[in-house]
Amino acid sequence: MMVFILFWLLFDKTVENAFVNIGGNNPGVFIPERDKQFYFWIAVIRSMFFNPIGEEFLYREVIHGSFTPKFGETAVSVFDSLAFALIHIAHFRLIYISGSWHFLPFPVIRWILAMFLVSQVFFRCKQYCTSIWRAVCAHSGFNAMMMYLIFYHLE
Repeated sequence: MMVFILFWLLFDKTVENAFVNIGGNNPGVFIPERDKQFYFWIAVIRSMFFNPIGEEFLYREVIHGSFTPKFGETAVSVFDSLAFALIHIAHFRLIYISGSWHFLPFPVIRWILAMFLVSQVFFRCKQYCTSIWRAVCAHSGFNAMMMYLIFYHLE
């Protein structure tokens, strides 16, 4: 919720807001009200189950587990959080505005920083609860809230 509020305050409903881009430039506007709940559940189920399980096992188990013996917990948490943040640049692809393509470097940098911090929270969930499933649950909750806010609060 804090990430959403920050981007809302910085960028409102412009294309510089990552949540507007994730939502395909505001799905709530384009989906008829009668169909919104159906599409919301499709988006939320996918983003709550498939993405968190795959990403948490990749970043917190495979990557983190592979490098921890050599570099230690702290250094590797920075590395895997940076990898997590950089892969999420995909949410900020090139943006087509008024007949031309644009890359928005400053919003992208802010998004990378936000995703790095979110990834650190997921890492701490795994570390303090000693279970990857706590990180999966935190990630799932983050994605569910993100989908809810995109569908129902970007109108």
